[in-house]
Amino acid sequence: MVKETQTGGSMLEIKVCQIKGKCPVHKVGDEITIDGAKILLDKTDAICIHAFSTLQHYVVALEEGADPGKLGLSKDKEHAYMQCVDPGEPYTEGGTVIFDCCRATVD
Repeated sequence: MVKETQTGGSMLEIKVCQIKGKCPVHKVGDEITIDGAKILLDKTDAICIHAFSTLQHYVVALEEGADPGKLGLSKDKEHAYMQCVDPGEPYTEGGTVIFDCCRATVD
């Protein structure tokens, strides 16, 4: 069963599934949990402001049940894949992070 937010949407779990290059903030497996407009800090490993600028554009739509495939973020309805804006080498010394976002399930 999917967890609902206080506003009736569904909570989101965002997990780092891949890093291309070097990321000074995230590591593979890091998680961010979002409940409505709130980032649950006790269930969040790290937040990079550069990556979050990409994530925040889709969070509200996904919480409200938007189809990730129709948004161009996945080939299925369960996961949405998003990427940090840092292009990595040879353009920067950093790297890009791929995030897997899905609705949270009841523990």
